[in-house]
Amino acid sequence: MKESPFLSEGLGRGLINLSELARQLQPQLESDLWKPVGQAAVVMALRRVAERLPQAVNDEIVLTQRTGELIARTDLIESTFALSDYSNACHRQLLTLAEAQHGTFLTVTRGISELMVICSRSLTPQVEQAFRSERQLARLESLNAVTLYLRPDSYRTPGIFHAILKKLAWDKINLVNIISTHTELTLILEKEHTGAAFSVLSKIAAH
Repeated sequence: MKESPFLSEGLGRGLINLSELARQLQPQLESDLWKPVGQAAVVMALRRVAERLPQAVNDEIVLTQRTGELIARTDLIESTFALSDYSNACHRQLLTLAEAQHGTFLTVTRGISELMVICSRSLTPQVEQAFRSERQLARLESLNAVTLYLRPDSYRTPGIFHAILKKLAWDKINLVNIISTHTELTLILEKEHTGAAFSVLSKIAAH
């Protein structure tokens, strides 16, 4: 149960048919224990687990006073480059080249061995020029971004990111990337998932 947050949550909320779940778990349990396991015994064990789970709490997410405000960006491109001795110089050059294009989306994330650039399509020539000598590892197109605002003290709320991402996962909305600052959470999605994600996040932001 601990390996699947969705399963444990459904169990705690009484949303799962224990007999059917026991039937599906039975082969795996018999394989792990190397002996036959009765379905009734599995049902009883699941019932005990459900009783021990924490009581479901209201997971309403409190955002900012700017109720209902979401910002969407469309037609983004994500490029990932291998980190090199010249990555910092490439980053500085990109910022200089992009400075004249107001209103465009640009974020650069530096990892341990990679550097990722997510930008508006109109900035693609500048990215290609700045990183022309670097080794590109991946490139994703047709991406959109949805940004929602969090309260300045939201970092003190345990599980706030989990609560947001869980609602998206329940609707089978796939995320390509996540970018966050102190009060902004930006989700990068494939174009076909943007509408559904916007709908889910609008309900969150409306609280």
